This record gives sequence, structure tokens and C-alpha cells, in this order.
Amino acid sequence: MTLKDISHWVFDMDGTLTVAVHDFAEIRRALGIPADEDILTHLNALPAQQAAAKHAWLLEHERELAKASKAAPGAVELVRDLAGRGYRLGILTRNARELALITLQAIGLADCFKPEDVLGRECAMHKPDPDGLLKLARAWQVEPARMVMVGDYRFDLDCGRAAGCKTVLVNVPVNPWPELTDWHVQDCIELHALVTSP
Repeated sequence: MTLKDISHWVFDMDGTLTVAVHDFAEIRRALGIPADEDILTHLNALPAQQAAAKHAWLLEHERELAKASKAAPGAVELVRDLAGRGYRLGILTRNARELALITLQAIGLADCFKPEDVLGRECAMHKPDPDGLLKLARAWQVEPARMVMVGDYRFDLDCGRAAGCKTVLVNVPVNPWPELTDWHVQDCIELHALVTSP
């Protein structure tokens, strides 16, 4: 199966369709999270009141980043071309859903995604859990093997593999996870070329 055979695409957001701006070390410091711990996993393990307060801080911090989002090189052209072909497109992000919608608006791609196909951390178990991809597969009535997950980090690839989807690693110069990756491209420009080349 080639990428041209796949008409159901799911994208990570930050660092995939946008230029990465999150300073995760700063976020961990601000929230008192050890450097070697995953932010969302740590917050979800806290007592409810403490978790709610820290999630609220994180939401507001990320809201400002979302409003200032810039599209990654080639992302707008790629997504618009896929949407123009009638492909079904989704977002699966560890960010909040409302911020994903703000980000899509900021980079000029909101009209390419149905709102119900944009899943944030409150819509499904967060990546690398495959829950979000499996929810989209059910909603789209498509086998996960006929879908592709596009992202810039191991969580995206692990999520895709666990769901049974194809995977694309983008915006990472050297692939540290070849065993999890079906296609590795330098950026969305190169990914677009794979879809459009004869």
C-alpha cells in the first residue's frame, strides 16, 4: 500500500502541522513535574483538585501559543490538497480540543477538518494510547489499516502502531524510531510530493 492508496489521514498538531513552540521543560518547571515524567500522565495521577488547577494553568499557557501558531512548511498546501481530493482528515492531539480548533483557525486550515474529527486530550485517552485513532476509525467506518497517522514524535508513531494504522514521521531530520515508521519525510513539502508524484 502506498500513501496514494490512503484516503483517511490523521495529523498530530504541534510540531506536525505547526512550527513547534512548546517549551516542555519550562512547563514541567512551572507545574512542578519531574524532568523525566510525561506531563499529562503526571497531571492525571494527581488528586482531582490539584490536577484541575494545573490543567487550568496549562490550558491558559497553551491558549496563547495556539493563537500565535504558524503553519509548518508545506502543511497548508498538503492539507488543502488532501481535502480537495475528498479525503477524510482528522486531528489527534495531546493538546485540548478547543485549542486545536483555535490553532487550525490561526494557520488557515479550519475549513479542512470537520469539528467532530478534531480530538483533543479530553476526547480520548492521550497518545500513545490508540483510543483516539480507534474512535476516528469507528466514526469513519474504516479499518485502521486503511488510515495513516502523521506526527513528529514517538507518541504519534506508537499510537499509530497500536491502532494498526500506517505511520509517517515528519519534521524530524533523522528518524530515531525506524521500527515504528512506514514513511519518514523531512517536512510536509516532501510528504506532499509523495502523494502527488506520478
